[in-house]
Amino acid sequence: MNTNRKLRVGDWVEVRSREEILRTLDKKGQIDGMPFMPEMFAFCGKRFQVYMRAHKGCDTVFPVRSRRFTNSVHLGTRCDGSAHGGCQAGCMIYWKTDWLKQVEDGSTRLINASSASDSSERSAYIGGVCTEDDVSRATLSPTVGENSARRYSCQATQLPYASKDLSPWDIRQYLEDITSGNVGLARWIRGFIYISYQNLINLGIGLGQPLRLLFDFVNPLWGGPKYPRWPGTIPAGEQTPIATLNLQEGELVRVKSHDEILATCSTEYKNRGLYFDGEMVPYCGGTYRVHKRVTQILDEKTGEMMPMKTPCIILEDVVCKARYSNCRMFCPREIYPYWREIWLERIPERLADSRWEAPAGNRA
Repeated sequence: MNTNRKLRVGDWVEVRSREEILRTLDKKGQIDGMPFMPEMFAFCGKRFQVYMRAHKGCDTVFPVRSRRFTNSVHLGTRCDGSAHGGCQAGCMIYWKTDWLKQVEDGSTRLINASSASDSSERSAYIGGVCTEDDVSRATLSPTVGENSARRYSCQATQLPYASKDLSPWDIRQYLEDITSGNVGLARWIRGFIYISYQNLINLGIGLGQPLRLLFDFVNPLWGGPKYPRWPGTIPAGEQTPIATLNLQEGELVRVKSHDEILATCSTEYKNRGLYFDGEMVPYCGGTYRVHKRVTQILDEKTGEMMPMKTPCIILEDVVCKARYSNCRMFCPREIYPYWREIWLERIPERLADSRWEAPAGNRA
């Protein structure tokens, strides 16, 4: 992509045409190991503002860690799973800058954006090696044996192979978090304060409990949530409770309080095998609409479709912000967290007015 600088949050881009994008791909439908998925063709020719610079992301295939990406951004677009067995995870799509043209303030004027057929633009343009059929075929991984389960390949399953190791001690990533526009200064400072505090708690010198209680007292004074890593109250191995609300897309719900949710979780932070993560805590007490009722997602480790024994709920505008994720701080993937229905309560539509809003701790 002929730009003199890296794309920043807010920059306008146009997704290239199908023909231009196909000329950037190898026979596997990839650039640098990153697949272009069939679901992405629907965005060709459309214009977006850069939502996040995708210079890093959390790897959920191997033991969770942070990985470095090059020449990648998020446009706020999500995969609908239509070419991957109807997966409902709704992952944020990675866009390589080779698939984009930069435009000026959303206008018709392109900035140094020649056609992808121009061989001077990037030597990596393959020149017609890849077809749409190749892109479609690449969604399925080879299986072994007649009775093998169907295995899919997507950006999420291929993420470790399209990225490089990124040490949590590499200070350059945190500087890029703020210079790219991904993270504001206030959130950036709060993140380092929290991680320092968390590391002090984890030293194991008998200060863990009093420091958690101090956090619970001080942080809510300026609108923040309580300490996000309190364990549940049910002993590990004991059955956790369940509730069935049969929530549907568009319904209004209130996320229960942090204490109410902990009362349904084990000391291993789980309810019926589903993990209640600290990244979900800032949303406690807030009111949101149901985005989707999730019954199946791809297992990113195997590529197999994984039906959920109990359907889970994802909520509109409720995503992981990597506020409290040590070694993965400020990850821009914004994965949807999954909610048990017992953690939610239905709100009558007549109450859907300005009185219901996100808790203060989540507005930053």
